[in-house]
Amino acid sequence: MTRSPWSKFQRWIRQSVRLAVARLPRSWRFALFRSLVACDPSPDPRLELKIAETRDELEACFRLLHDAYVAAGFMVPDPSGMRVTPYHALPTTTTLCAKFEGRVVGTMTLIRDGVFGFPMQSAFDLTSVRAKRGQIAEVSALAIHPDFRTTGGWILFPLMKFMYEYCTRYFDTRHLVIAVNPDKIELYESILFFERLEAAVVDHYDFANGAPAVGATLDLHRAQQVFRQVYGRKSMRRNLYRYFVDVTLANIRAPVRPYHTTNDPVLTPALIDHFFNHCTSVFAQLDDRRRMLLRSIYDAGVYQSVLPTVKTPAAVAWRRHPRYSVRCPAEFTPMAGRQPPSVGLNVIEMSRRGFRAECASELQLGMAGHLHIELGTGRHGFVDCEAVHQIGRDRVREYGFKVVRQDEAWLECVVALEKGQTHSDLLQPRSTRMHDRPSAGSPQHDESDQAETQVPAVA
Repeated sequence: MTRSPWSKFQRWIRQSVRLAVARLPRSWRFALFRSLVACDPSPDPRLELKIAETRDELEACFRLLHDAYVAAGFMVPDPSGMRVTPYHALPTTTTLCAKFEGRVVGTMTLIRDGVFGFPMQSAFDLTSVRAKRGQIAEVSALAIHPDFRTTGGWILFPLMKFMYEYCTRYFDTRHLVIAVNPDKIELYESILFFERLEAAVVDHYDFANGAPAVGATLDLHRAQQVFRQVYGRKSMRRNLYRYFVDVTLANIRAPVRPYHTTNDPVLTPALIDHFFNHCTSVFAQLDDRRRMLLRSIYDAGVYQSVLPTVKTPAAVAWRRHPRYSVRCPAEFTPMAGRQPPSVGLNVIEMSRRGFRAECASELQLGMAGHLHIELGTGRHGFVDCEAVHQIGRDRVREYGFKVVRQDEAWLECVVALEKGQTHSDLLQPRSTRMHDRPSAGSPQHDESDQAETQVPAVA
């Protein structure tokens, strides 16, 4: 398409301004970028921020992302007109969207560490981030509709606010990692205080069609303190600290969760088949390892017909009792006469037969006691348990517990997690029959269960 003289002039102006800014000292550039912050604490009520969960919402996000990436040279055009990656197929991935008058005008994808790892780990060393305490999520697939890119962050800042709230309140995330074009990295450093990874510049990043990229990370706990220091005394529209931490946006539609889970899977078998088999060839291009990993995650019968078959016969192994990621406050009381009298825990994984918990106090292995756990708002459970192993000896320790006896509430929660296909499934009542078989979700391997099941892969 031939550019008009006016569009060419606008492009020349932008390039000239960019070059002029690049010549400024770094401290001046960062101060200039921060002066451009404009966060409206009361956005237009026609703006809605939510998880993309319907076919129409996901398709609109993938199309918006495709057009933005093609225009930037980050991918070649796909016949589907959508950018869909294998990571979008995982229950540990969440796509956020901004809608204006019902139309998707912005999107961002958050990828928790799952069976595929992170997209950027193929080019960047994340060892230093993984060594820190707290869950990690990669921020990826950011796109704003062209009609809203010149509105002073009118969509971008609310979308980032939603991302911050979702990560800190729902996604159990402390560390963010990103891979961005070198031209954009200073915006993330100056405004949001991302820090570059060591050996951060990659000249050829395959996930972005070979474009150069810079890797960076942000500790969300530390960021809150930095935001208060830098933005705390600025006016409301310039105060990112108050915007991210204190302000409540009525535009955000938070996920409804009956239990304190940490993921919001939305892909039904029909949606998986539509996006990964019919619209695109994402599943057809997967190697056998990823095909088997998908089958170990979506092991419900209703999913098997839409998942890619394994080309080379092999066996897939997983624990008989998978654990599910949660964030549940709890209190552990040792048996009578044992010390301490009671300690606070955060249960971060659970199954029928065991759980993993964070604890600031030191517990003796073999210590038995009673656990009172808040499974969700107004939902409480009680189990008899025993501490069987310890992970780490830092200020906050992790312990693995064996469940000796469980009550109905605990079992009901676990069965709901085992049988749920999407986050909305957890809103429905579930049977707690002991012979109910796990069927779908985002399980972690249960280290306290020794028995494994060998399931032949589909040839």
